[in-house]
Formats: sequence, C-alpha cells, structure tokens
Amino acid sequence: MTDKALRLGTRRSRLAMAQSGQVAEAVSRVTGRPVELVEITTYGDVSREALAQIGGTGVFVTALRDALLKGEVDFAVHSLKDLPTTQPDELVVAAVPVREDPRDVIVARDALKFTDLPSGARIGTGSPRRMAQLNAYARSHGLDIATVPIRGNVDTRIGYVRGGELDAVVLAAAGLNRIGRGDEVTDFLSVDTVLPAPGQGALAVECTAGNADLVAALAELDDPFTRVAVTAERSLLAALEAGCSAPVGALADLLADGQVVKEMRLRGVVGTTDGTRMVQLSTTGPVPETHDGATALGRALAAEMLAQGAAGLMGERAH
Repeated sequence: MTDKALRLGTRRSRLAMAQSGQVAEAVSRVTGRPVELVEITTYGDVSREALAQIGGTGVFVTALRDALLKGEVDFAVHSLKDLPTTQPDELVVAAVPVREDPRDVIVARDALKFTDLPSGARIGTGSPRRMAQLNAYARSHGLDIATVPIRGNVDTRIGYVRGGELDAVVLAAAGLNRIGRGDEVTDFLSVDTVLPAPGQGALAVECTAGNADLVAALAELDDPFTRVAVTAERSLLAALEAGCSAPVGALADLLADGQVVKEMRLRGVVGTTDGTRMVQLSTTGPVPETHDGATALGRALAAEMLAQGAAGLMGERAH
C-alpha cells in the first residue's frame, strides 16, 4: 500500500479536531500511512440559529460528505449523533470505534450537583431532548428550574456559568473527556434521569463505498458491540421519523453475565420540552448478531412508543 498521506475531513471545532486527531493516530497505526487533517466548515458551525430552526439533521455533516464525494478528502470523522439516519449509497460508515461515556453531565457554579441547584436555577442547553427530560425530572421531584436555550462551543457554554449568566449548563461527557476537560464536570446525569441522544459518545468513520481497500483498513477500528448498540438506537430514531434535533433519547446497554455479554436492553424516550408529557419504554432481548437484528429491535420499540402517543409529543418533525 502506498505511503501517501490519507486526507481526513473534519470540522474545525476544538472537539472535532481532538476526536479526528485520535482517529487519525489509529488509522496511521492500522495503515502505516500518515494522515493529514483537512478542516471543513459546515453550515451548523456558522449558523447562530437554534438547531431545530435550521433543520438539525445533517447540518454538521453535509459539507464533509460533499468533500468525500468530490474526492477532496479520503475519509471523514463525525460525531455519530449528528449523522442523519438515512445513509447515502455512495458512502459507507466503515468504522464505529469503541464508544466514549454516553452520559450527559452538568457543569454548574460552585461545583453544585443537579439536585443541589437553588430554586429558580437557570440551566443552559440547546437540546430539546435534554430540556424535556430535565423538566420532567424536576417536575416529578419538586425541583424549580428553568431550562434556557443556548448555542456555542464548550468554551462559550461553560463561559455562561463562569460569567454568572447561568447556574449550570448540560454537556456530553464524551466531548469534555475528548478535549481533556472532564475535571470540570460537577455532576454526571444518570441515564435513568436523562437518556442520551441516539449514538451519543460514538464516532462514525465514513468513506466512499467504492474505495474497498480503505473501507477494509478503516474497518479495523470498528467495535462490534458499539456498532450494534448505536444501530438499534438510530433505528428507533428513524422509525419515529425524528431528526437529531427532536426530543428523542435512546440508549442500548449490553448486559453481561460475568465476562459474557448475554443481552441488550434498549431504552427510548420522547417528551414535550416542558416535561409535562413523556413516553418512555424499554425492551430487552438477545444481543443482535446482525445489523438487521439491531434495526428490528429499534423499530419494534419505536412501534410501541408510537402506539402510546409518541408522535404527538415531538412537535415539528425534523426530517
């Protein structure tokens, strides 16, 4: 195989550069070839509108995919939760590496835990999913909080807390860990309190379907357990016909008996952003051995959720 550098397309944000850099090192080890990062600006990076307003689905992905299809880069790294659930025929997700911590976290003033925030606390998040679940938890536990919509990178969001504009912000544990800022977390939100976004904490390494050698090389980075879990989560999202900005949470856990993984539990939630109405269900079964099996599990749980009125809770659907 040639030692010519492979070109990795990545967003310009600090987080995207950090996670792409980690993938680049792994790809270099597998292929023996150098990897250079090619920075690409996406619509989601330049727009200041709320994600739900600009469509949510694909706003961080389309420019990277265009660069792949034009041959300007050889492969791209995405946060999996940003990927639309429909996959273009010309492109393939060659690898889903081992998942980082999927949980959401709080970064609060005075190192406060979520349940210790004062009455009337203002919590910033740009995610309808997080708003729905935080408001539902607060309502059921007698907490008085106000969720405040925000945009911006990690520095901007944490800056709202440091500057006293907000009491806390909600972020993804994986993102903070990848940029070496996990020590700023003041509380981890249990997945029993807030289910993460489908695919949260996982990365997608994508390239053109026709580049068989590169597909095979990148596949060395694939983690089958992560792949089957996120496939089930994203299948649920797709079956609900919801985009990545919709208030949908999902998480597939692999349940082990000792060292042997026996079952997979898939949990899903849909709710109104004020937390007044929620549909939350789960299903447990044998670990799917195929993509189709994981897809079927997600669809089955989505069907149960729709039967209980989930569609009416998502408001404007983002396709």
